[in-house]
Amino acid sequence: MRMFVRLVLGLFVLKAAVASPRFSRQANLDIYDDANYDEDLNNVENEDTYDYEDGLTTDEPEIEIETMALPDYTFPEEEKPEEGEEEELTLRPQPIPQGSGGSGVLMGPETQKGMPTCLLCTCLGTSVYCDDLKLDSVPPLPKETTHFYARYNKITKINKSDFAFMNKLKRVDLTANEITAIDGTAFIGLPELEELVVRQNHLTQLPALPETMTLIDASHNSIGSKGIHKEAFKDMTGLLFLYLTDNNIDYIPVPLPDSLRSLHLQRNNIQMMHEDTFCNLNDFNYIRNALEDIRLDGNPINLSKTPQAYVCLPRIPIGNLI
Repeated sequence: MRMFVRLVLGLFVLKAAVASPRFSRQANLDIYDDANYDEDLNNVENEDTYDYEDGLTTDEPEIEIETMALPDYTFPEEEKPEEGEEEELTLRPQPIPQGSGGSGVLMGPETQKGMPTCLLCTCLGTSVYCDDLKLDSVPPLPKETTHFYARYNKITKINKSDFAFMNKLKRVDLTANEITAIDGTAFIGLPELEELVVRQNHLTQLPALPETMTLIDASHNSIGSKGIHKEAFKDMTGLLFLYLTDNNIDYIPVPLPDSLRSLHLQRNNIQMMHEDTFCNLNDFNYIRNALEDIRLDGNPINLSKTPQAYVCLPRIPIGNLI
């Protein structure tokens, strides 16, 4: 009888538990796919198991809450120099660029002596700009210099050592200085030199230049009939621009390379021209296509007297035709 009563009570308890909302929600979550259940179970058995309950407790730790005082930091007082004692400054040595002169400093009387070139001048990459600084000589340059500009200064002479060992130098611009002389070998040993601008100076002679030249501008000087070496431009097979305006030249400096595009000789003392100055009398098929710009205006020469001198040119020179 007792067993029957216990069984009936158990059924009532089970029915009440099933009817509970909590059990109902849990039952909905615990539904597995029969096809994957065994596989999932195997995976669970193969995984590492960790006992996350070890060392953990739900009891709240006993923490005594108090007002915490800030730590007492003591900052060292700044030491002040005593009266009469000067504060010592740490001086850092400045790098000095190594160049043709070795020291890398400017030594002109009107400049700050001992100042490195790239502090007084402006160095951008491999270009050095020393314009309008009242320099009386070429400053020592970094060996990597490719373009050098020293316009509107008071440089009077170019020495052999000014550009020695500057194997990467491509352009030199010394416009508007007071240069009266250039050492004959100052530029001849520069393997990469292509452009030389020495306009507005007081030169009486054009220096020897390497065969790599593409532009020569020596306008507004005092270069005379003996100021240009014989056949000075013959081997410059890449020469494009030759500007000798406003000098005292009395002849056209021949032979000129076939690469030449522009020849400016205006306002000189040229009085005559030969028929083979530009053309080849032995080859009537020869045409000088590149030379399209010849300026001879301002010279005491009558271009109409030598018509055969222009038959190989794409354009007649600019000058007096009467």
